Amino acid sequence: MLIVIGGLPGTGKTTLARLLASRIGAVHLRIDTIEQAVVRSGLAQHPLGPVGYAVGYALAGDHLRQGLTVIAESVNPLAVTRDSWRDVGTGAAVPLAEVEVICSDRDEHRQRVTSRTIDIPGLTPPDWQQVLDHDYEPWNRDHIVVDTAGEEPQESLAALLRHLGTLVPGGR
Repeated sequence: MLIVIGGLPGTGKTTLARLLASRIGAVHLRIDTIEQAVVRSGLAQHPLGPVGYAVGYALAGDHLRQGLTVIAESVNPLAVTRDSWRDVGTGAAVPLAEVEVICSDRDEHRQRVTSRTIDIPGLTPPDWQQVLDHDYEPWNRDHIVVDTAGEEPQESLAALLRHLGTLVPGGR
């Protein structure tokens, strides 16, 4: 199965993706990690454009064809990136779940963005104004929405597992 998790920085995507991967034994592909590795190689600088996503699509396809469940986590801000993830799932003939992580409490979201630490060496996180200015297209199809506002990570994980139901071990 391919589980695509997207949302603005600071909503809790990475935390949720890690918890889910651990819970169901899935591969967690984090586009930020891929992009920063490309930057550290000296071959490119931020912003990278589609490079990180292109590498992510290829890795996800390889893992899916090996029979592994993949959680692909990124901002996933554009319809074209969402369509590309869908194409990866279709190409590997696996079920696809698309998840948007939001934090509906603006104050909480801002606090998360301004106080978080980044665990990827050399990656500079966006500031609050950059998050507000991020090019983020509305989703144009049915998808799962997980609102992390006011919730502990395990509560958000439980909500996501309920949405995923019988598609993943430990769902309903």
